[in-house]
Amino acid sequence: MKMRAQRLDDEQLDRIFAALSDRTRRRILLRLRSGPATVTELTALAGLSQPAVSKHCKVLEEAGLVRPERDAQRIHRIIELAPLIRAAVFVSQFEVQVDARLDRLEAHLQSGTDEERP
Repeated sequence: MKMRAQRLDDEQLDRIFAALSDRTRRRILLRLRSGPATVTELTALAGLSQPAVSKHCKVLEEAGLVRPERDAQRIHRIIELAPLIRAAVFVSQFEVQVDARLDRLEAHLQSGTDEERP
């Protein structure tokens, strides 16, 4: 059962990062930070056709990053933060290693600067 849960987690992360890999979808998410929007409203932002924006929204929905919400006759897209937090947690696992490498690089650059002084 644990192996299956890990595979589902991996598949979710794959969908999240695949959705985030496209700049148009990232722009849509940035727009949705300020509140819900319809596909028509997002079309003006992206400069794409309504079917193209709908496809991008579908990818974001499948990744769990956006959810549709019906309001009378219109459907608004709303950002979901939990998958973004999941991706941030995954990436943050590497923060310690990146910081250590940057510290070593800084020390190396400093030691080179010190040697050049008479």
